[in-house]
Amino acid sequence: MEKLKSGKILIADPFLKDPNFLRTVIFLCEHKSEGSFGFVINRKLDYVVGDLMTELEGCDFPVFYGGPVQQNTIHFLHRCPGLITGGEQVTDEIYWGGEFDEMVALLQKDQLSSKDIRLYLGYSGWGDGQLENEMQQNTWLSTDGSSHLVFAKDINLIWRDALKQLGGKYEQLINYPIDPQLN
Repeated sequence: MEKLKSGKILIADPFLKDPNFLRTVIFLCEHKSEGSFGFVINRKLDYVVGDLMTELEGCDFPVFYGGPVQQNTIHFLHRCPGLITGGEQVTDEIYWGGEFDEMVALLQKDQLSSKDIRLYLGYSGWGDGQLENEMQQNTWLSTDGSSHLVFAKDINLIWRDALKQLGGKYEQLINYPIDPQLN
């Protein structure tokens, strides 16, 4: 089993039935002994940030489903530390969070694009040992995170591209139906 750490990508097993994580890809922002958290990076919501924040009313910037935990919170990943200070570096190119007011001001001025920042409603979280247990049960596959996956132009290809990144037998999983019994 590959070692879990911040910056890893978790790819949902093709047969995972949990509707919160069906065919999802999660970017792991933090993995510590007391727990882990990250964001689903391939599930866009049907509304925009202007629908959620009065100070961004009219802003049509997309919002993604980060996970089932704390659905009343907005988080963000970005690759522009020169514009948004205080973010925590997760990989060479990807930062989690930062000064929220700076991010809002940049969105108000239309100075950020979806190729540089992603907004998430809620997050995915695991308690002490929970993610390791799920990994042992083969709920998730793991690979290295990349800005190519996190900021992908077509989110519908992220799950497939993450499996392709694993190569070999995993590429065959791309074509597996969600429910093989219906085949």
